[in-house]
Amino acid sequence: MRTDWVKKKIREIGKVQTGSTPKTSERGNFGNYVPFIKPSDFFKNGSLEYENQGLSEVGLKQSRLVDKESVLMVCIGATIGKVGFTEKNVTTNQQINSLTPLNGDCAKFLFYQMLTQDFQQKVLSSAGQATLPIINKTKWSNLSLYLPSLLEQKRIVSIVDQAFEGIDGAIAHTKKNLTNARELFESYRNSVLTQEGRQWEETTLGAEIDLMTGFPFKSNRYTESDRSIRLLRGDNIIQGSLRWDDVKKWSESEIDEFLTYQLQEGDVVLAMDRPWVKAGLKHAMISQNDLPCLLVQRTACLRGTKNISNRFLMYLIGSHAFIRHILSNQTGIGVPHISGKQIQSFRFLRPTLSEQNFISNNLDELSSKNQRLEAIYQQKLDALTELKQSILQKAFTGELTADIANQTTKKAEEAIAA
Repeated sequence: MRTDWVKKKIREIGKVQTGSTPKTSERGNFGNYVPFIKPSDFFKNGSLEYENQGLSEVGLKQSRLVDKESVLMVCIGATIGKVGFTEKNVTTNQQINSLTPLNGDCAKFLFYQMLTQDFQQKVLSSAGQATLPIINKTKWSNLSLYLPSLLEQKRIVSIVDQAFEGIDGAIAHTKKNLTNARELFESYRNSVLTQEGRQWEETTLGAEIDLMTGFPFKSNRYTESDRSIRLLRGDNIIQGSLRWDDVKKWSESEIDEFLTYQLQEGDVVLAMDRPWVKAGLKHAMISQNDLPCLLVQRTACLRGTKNISNRFLMYLIGSHAFIRHILSNQTGIGVPHISGKQIQSFRFLRPTLSEQNFISNNLDELSSKNQRLEAIYQQKLDALTELKQSILQKAFTGELTADIANQTTKKAEEAIAA
């Protein structure tokens, strides 16, 4: 920060509020409603989704109105520090704090400063190392920002806006290419698995696989011992792979009691609670690196028998046809889930084993190419995100000029063309 900038605590800059959550009956699609913002309504670029939900007149009376031209920040949970800039009057839930400047300061300038790594680090440090990180209104309002003159604030915002417009355009273009690559693979997979005119046998999954559901291991007996075995829960299954960053473990000395639930290389696993999320179907194939592990309840293992290979099975349950099947059969209001019977009832056309291997080989090759292409696009996205942080760093050390913004826009355009 430049030496002529004034250091102020957030509470000295304007009105600070924490949101509240009215009754469910007071939330919904009400006419002429004021949007009700939750952490899930924040986009990565700081814009907000206003259309998801609003409040009734009674709900508004139970809430705190946040004026337009305010800065919002998630102050609890996994997305703590996420920042939003509101262009409308809104209300928020209790996981969000807001700052409405009252002394003529530029809200967009404050928003950009809260996006910087320096400020984000302040938030994380104030939140502590608790399992559920939280920075309450008092702690948040005592964090400091640095303010130049209003004229300088507006100059910086104008330049950052210009630079970010070019970068956001490149990000949107790259994301579109990434989506197109994924959709191309999905389209090919679905067309291969539903070819008409082939003499394939109509059957059900129940007739072709051994299905196993997991055991209800008691959480109070989880262990952190070195002599332990991993437990595979639905939370460990993502789209096409497993993640072990939040793994629960069971004593290795008791493994003989649970041999039935021991997974094997090549097994296909599927989350039974909330099996499909926005990112896709939660399914994966067990590799040698995942072993040993035991299957936990509300998680299914699908193991091909003599007429179906596990590789083909993996591609089959990732298809649109299987996803449509489980979505139409989900039950449960709070957490949608499927049963073993619903999985087994899926009907499909089964190729011969030689055709399954041919299809799987082709899909393996295309999937490998697609993954390499996705990696390239992800590298571009990472570079563009770093470019935005570089702009912010220069903005709040007094180094940002229109020439730098123009150079940044040129880099973003080059990223699109590459």
